Amino acid sequence: MTPVRFFSSLLAVVIFATACSSLNSHLKYPRTHRVGQVDDYHGTRVADPFRWLENPDSPESRRWIEAQNVVTSNYLAKIPSRAALKERLTKLWNYERFGLPYKEGQRYFYSRNDGLQNQAVLYSLPDLDAPPQVLLDPNTLSKDGTVALKNYVISHDGTLMAYGLSTAGSDWEEWRLRDVATAKDRPDVLKWVKFSSASWSRDGKGFFYSRYTEPDESTKLQSVNFFQKLYYHRVGTVQSEDILVYERPDQKEWKFDGEVTEDGRWLVITCTQGTDVKNRVLLADLKSGATPVTTEGLKQRPVRQFLMDFDSSYNFVGNDGSVFYFQNDLGAPRGRLIAIDIDQPERARWRVIIPESLDTLSHVSILNQQFITIWMHHAHSSVRVYNKLGKLIRDVELPGLGTASGFSGHPTDTETFFSFASFTQPSTIYRHNLATGESKIFRSPVVQFDPKDFETSQVFYQSKDGTRVPMFISHKKGLELNGQNPTLLYGYGGFNISLTPAFSPATLAWMQMGGVYAQPNLRGGGEYGEDWHQSGTKLRKQNVFDDFIAAAEWLIEHQYTSSRRLAISGGSNGGLLVGACLTQRPELFGACLPAVGVLDMLRFHKFTIGWAWVSDYGSSEDADQFRALYRYSPLHNIKQGRSYPPTMILTADHDDRVVPAHSFKFGAALQSAQSGPAPILLRIDTKAGHGAGKPTSKLIEEAADRFAFLFKSLGIDPHL
Repeated sequence: MTPVRFFSSLLAVVIFATACSSLNSHLKYPRTHRVGQVDDYHGTRVADPFRWLENPDSPESRRWIEAQNVVTSNYLAKIPSRAALKERLTKLWNYERFGLPYKEGQRYFYSRNDGLQNQAVLYSLPDLDAPPQVLLDPNTLSKDGTVALKNYVISHDGTLMAYGLSTAGSDWEEWRLRDVATAKDRPDVLKWVKFSSASWSRDGKGFFYSRYTEPDESTKLQSVNFFQKLYYHRVGTVQSEDILVYERPDQKEWKFDGEVTEDGRWLVITCTQGTDVKNRVLLADLKSGATPVTTEGLKQRPVRQFLMDFDSSYNFVGNDGSVFYFQNDLGAPRGRLIAIDIDQPERARWRVIIPESLDTLSHVSILNQQFITIWMHHAHSSVRVYNKLGKLIRDVELPGLGTASGFSGHPTDTETFFSFASFTQPSTIYRHNLATGESKIFRSPVVQFDPKDFETSQVFYQSKDGTRVPMFISHKKGLELNGQNPTLLYGYGGFNISLTPAFSPATLAWMQMGGVYAQPNLRGGGEYGEDWHQSGTKLRKQNVFDDFIAAAEWLIEHQYTSSRRLAISGGSNGGLLVGACLTQRPELFGACLPAVGVLDMLRFHKFTIGWAWVSDYGSSEDADQFRALYRYSPLHNIKQGRSYPPTMILTADHDDRVVPAHSFKFGAALQSAQSGPAPILLRIDTKAGHGAGKPTSKLIEEAADRFAFLFKSLGIDPHL
């Protein structure tokens, strides 16, 4: 494919920009009326004139949503490159993709997408050389591909599958039960499941899961998700007969995840509070001697409080009898592995198996009676194998600078699978021999580009306060540092989530057409452990925005790009990042793409699961935290009469995680305040949610719209 050619003369750029300005000046936004809503926050009166947009289903809101989409679709339809962009993206997306295989009982299970299927298909097979058999094809469940398989778990003998389906991107899941041999569903149906995994009892007679009370159907997006409860479902029964294992009526914010130990003896209940990385651990004994607990016995059996101080993270890894292993960061912010004997749980008796190191410990599993560990070294992966005493056995060789994931299985397994991906290499699946340490490619995608045409480097720059921040930069080889390259700067910076190298057909298309992709590892993430995370939270949240702004300035200073050619993008907490930066430094960016963002920092905690984010953001109900939130809240820092860069705000009309009111109110306020000619658009997806499970067709459409908008906004003439 012919790479994009850019305007080389300033005159051409000026002519193109003038044409854009002329078109943009004729945009007529839908009328958005104001109401007199004013709230008092600790003596500060704050207007909220677009409060009515918090109800996405009112007739007035529906008319407004439709009118905004008409403006946006008409604008995008006039961009000549849009159709060719979609064609290129479709070709790049059309490659075979595999999920990680794993084994239960006598069967293997893995997912596969042939390229353009809206959803990956789940297969089972008796051995890896046998023809795969379709276990579940989500594409048959809806015509438009908006029903997604969100989660599934196979019983230990490999005969039954419990699985959760999500419709239109919702966080709500409906769980069902399927026979593996026949690929037919049983009658079991479980509803009102959200933010829950499932874990089978060792006998295969049932599984543990968590759910909420049924919400009011008419106020789902306004309802907050409190009082999650842990249940046991016995195969062949109706949900109303499920056994309530644990609840805390006195703790509305606690959420529960139940995991049965490998020996079947214990139920490990991980209790989290919001999105805080700290957690509590409780235990339920599932056996009395050699006799399995009956359903009634389980109902009566007390749950034992174990690690209840809520002082650090305790991620259960596995156990040897009464010795339990936890990935933990108490006094070790970059992580360590400890052993606790539950019969002698005093802290003085805890043993450190793998101590904290300069790298960040991100994952531990027990395979072949060894600890397989994944570490982050400056935000890219390394893998090490230790024995049960914590002695290093070997490093697992990886193909380069990228992200490794997987290494799941059982303690006695002698093989496992892992994936490796980078910005320029799609996920390749490796089969790993745990006895010899040898890795062989199991599945490698065939793609319509040559990864050798691209390169990735990692640089380090200084933020406003002198903090050293890493950033990945990817582009075609031979890039000329002339200050004119279109550059897409993507960030997140929150909730202990790490941005490591990953492959995206959309990002690859951007680089094919001559663009630079930059991804900094901002504070608030987990790349350097809990200290790095905490330095970007609550009263220190401005550090995240400073890190991102400093990344933009570094790219300009080092001649990768200019403000005119620099776009910023991010989703969810990353949408907040973009919204805060565009309101703080509008002159620094050529275009902005905030997606499903948290943009009203004074009211985010009042909807669905928003209350859970207080651990990272703080709350407007606290006076000091209110002042910090109010200083950067994107919605509340839009200045009337200011010139803002071209901005396309992306959301979904029924996102039930970050409710669309954030984007609606922010878009309405930005359109009203804009004094310059640049467009302020809202792209409001329908039959979609926060992003997980979005069908391939919608992903391609959205990417085509984003890039068409960027090409026009940055003054680029793509010859596709």
